[in-house]
Amino acid sequence: MPRLLVVHHVPTPTVGVLADAALAGARDDAIEGVEVVVRPALEATAEDVLAADGFLLGTPANFGYMSGALKHFFDSIFLQAGGALADDGSAGAGSGERRPFGLWVHGRYDTTGAVRSVLSIVGALPWRQAAEVLEVVGDVGEPEREAAYELGGTIAALLAD
Repeated sequence: MPRLLVVHHVPTPTVGVLADAALAGARDDAIEGVEVVVRPALEATAEDVLAADGFLLGTPANFGYMSGALKHFFDSIFLQAGGALADDGSAGAGSGERRPFGLWVHGRYDTTGAVRSVLSIVGALPWRQAAEVLEVVGDVGEPEREAAYELGGTIAALLAD
């Protein structure tokens, strides 16, 4: 059964609303045959990554960057998960099949740096962006919850049997 690994850092209720909506989308009854595994960023391991067929990532934007917890996740799994850098230090293609991922980011004022930082690291992993990044600034309302639901559902549906 294909496995979707959801790695997130949810330090506030606002980010939690997005996480809950994305998970609900990934677990939509219409999507069959996908195991959804959820790991807080500080608990996710390289073994989790290697066992997954796709990824859904979530983070707040902290001081123009992804959360320290999500950065720790990437630092911990990078080489074991097939991460590769070119000789000049830029992102390499990574080895193996390029598995799909989606990303949501919440910021109080801006998400630009956080999105850029995640995409630069993921670009060096054998993953491929399979949906537009969900960037939410400020309060989370019904349109943002719906977009998070759609993101989770999209990534899960790509893995469905």
